[in-house]
Amino acid sequence: MPNVVVIGAQWGDEGKGKVVDLLTEHAQVVVRFQGGNNAGHTLVVGGQKTVLHLIPSGILHAGKTCVIGNGVVIDPGVLLKEIDALRARGFLADAGQLLISAGAHVIFPWHKQLDLLREKARGGAAIGTTGRGIGPAYEHKVARVGIRVRDLLDAEKLRRRVREALAGVRDELTRLAKAAKVEDPDLDEGTIVGEYAAFGARLKEFVGDASVFLHEQVRKGSRVLFEGAQGTLLDVDHGTYPYVTSSNCVAGNAAVGSGLGPTAIDRVMGISKAYTTRVGGGPFPTELDNELGERLRKIGDEFGATTGRPRRCGWLDTVVLRYAARVNGLWGIALTKLDVLSGLEALRICTAYELDGQNITEFPLDLDDLSRVKPVYEELPGWGTKLSGARTLDDLPEAALRYVRRVEEISGVPVVCVSVGADRGETILMSNPFRG
Repeated sequence: MPNVVVIGAQWGDEGKGKVVDLLTEHAQVVVRFQGGNNAGHTLVVGGQKTVLHLIPSGILHAGKTCVIGNGVVIDPGVLLKEIDALRARGFLADAGQLLISAGAHVIFPWHKQLDLLREKARGGAAIGTTGRGIGPAYEHKVARVGIRVRDLLDAEKLRRRVREALAGVRDELTRLAKAAKVEDPDLDEGTIVGEYAAFGARLKEFVGDASVFLHEQVRKGSRVLFEGAQGTLLDVDHGTYPYVTSSNCVAGNAAVGSGLGPTAIDRVMGISKAYTTRVGGGPFPTELDNELGERLRKIGDEFGATTGRPRRCGWLDTVVLRYAARVNGLWGIALTKLDVLSGLEALRICTAYELDGQNITEFPLDLDDLSRVKPVYEELPGWGTKLSGARTLDDLPEAALRYVRRVEEISGVPVVCVSVGADRGETILMSNPFRG
């Protein structure tokens, strides 16, 4: 049985949550393998909206196991709020439906303070982080001074690790607070240990060895769906560095962040909006900083599910799509929010960039070059018909179908799914990645 990775093919916010929710019907296990609560996945089922930050987007399906892998950094307070909110609505009644890797690293108050104070210190050069402590938590993980979920379950070990961690960050926090002209953060060891020990006691029923569980599931033929967070262009290695997140968002990290070997992955589905958005700083070649960009933002509800920040909007960039196809090995593309383009007389697709008088078709990772490129556009006719009722490609107006086919041709990857509305049912699935 094939195992499938769902990955963002742009700068994040592509609609991965909806696609994962849709595909969960065909899987037995859903795994979140990287990122933290800086990512928000929005699901709309039967008109009811659910926003998840840490729990995989398959959690609304009964009888499925959702796994938070070792590659995720977890804010336990946020996670417990999600658990409580889901249980209050009748979901997650069985604790066995959620498994948290004991090896996942934990976000602590000092990580959030470091994140906020460093961003403030950058001033005009700010990266645009969410301030959730994600970057500092990954930094401490790599520096081998992080605290993992398993440490929350042993009070004495937790106390020792918190004491060591605070000793290592106090000087930097004091220096940053002084530079920012704010009060030194009040981080009391006893308070933190008590709070996080209580978190550990509540999470204990969900904690286990995710790698062993997933290996057994694959061995017996269960279908596994891997859910990425953020997007390819935010990957710490392959994105628009330094305007990136602090983890690997590309498909190759699905194996590392879950504890499985790469041979367990069979197909990669890239998710792309029918236009392009990004949040925070950094170059954005097709950005529409005008009334049209504002129209896309308003109709597409382009505001961050985690922070509420308005997203920058622009035309679809297929230079980005081809790059995402290459670094992820895309099997197919799910094209989301096609309905947002309805009502425009003419549409544009970026097919190449102009740099120093030359047309280039490969994505430049040098930010100096990327900030200087000019998009080369191809114009296509728009359509006036609303798309929310379409359930097959034949239901789409001719111009909308032509747009989809042109995306396939330029990107070199088949479009296998088209989203025409926010609800789970407002989707055209032409090719199921879990089937032949």
